Amino acid sequence: MTASPHTSHRAVPSEPGLDEERLPEGSLRLDDQMCFALYAASRAVVGLYRPMLDEVGLTYPQYLVMLVLWERRTATIKEIGSLLHLDYGTLTPLLKRLEASGHLERRRRVDDERSVDIVLTEQGDRLRELVADIQPAVIEGIGLNVAEFSALRGQLRALSDHISEPG
Repeated sequence: MTASPHTSHRAVPSEPGLDEERLPEGSLRLDDQMCFALYAASRAVVGLYRPMLDEVGLTYPQYLVMLVLWERRTATIKEIGSLLHLDYGTLTPLLKRLEASGHLERRRRVDDERSVDIVLTEQGDRLRELVADIQPAVIEGIGLNVAEFSALRGQLRALSDHISEPG
């Protein structure tokens, strides 16, 4: 279920009736699962992106690759995979489709022929202008103001960083 751009959803500190000191023990209720809440929210947010990305001929994963290239202009497959948390087998078909559509090129490094750089093309760079309004539209569709959006994004990054920390 996706959020409608006409409804307002506000982030709340905690759920009413939830004991903030203790979580329900052994609960197998779907609504008690953090993984499901994150999954459902992710699908809803990606659903807000989808129609706007369809207009420019990108899928959401392709959009993420393009975001990396708009920031860096050139990156290795390994760098893109690491930044997007995608493995080589998932990333390679995305890159092939973006290359076929003229948005990027693969170039062998002169100093090391075994390494391949993924390079943004002029066409790929022009695409940036077409998607510039997507993130503000998504934020509006979610129903958060900029401060709430920044706070939520910070919490999600902190969660991801905490889980990813070694040890």
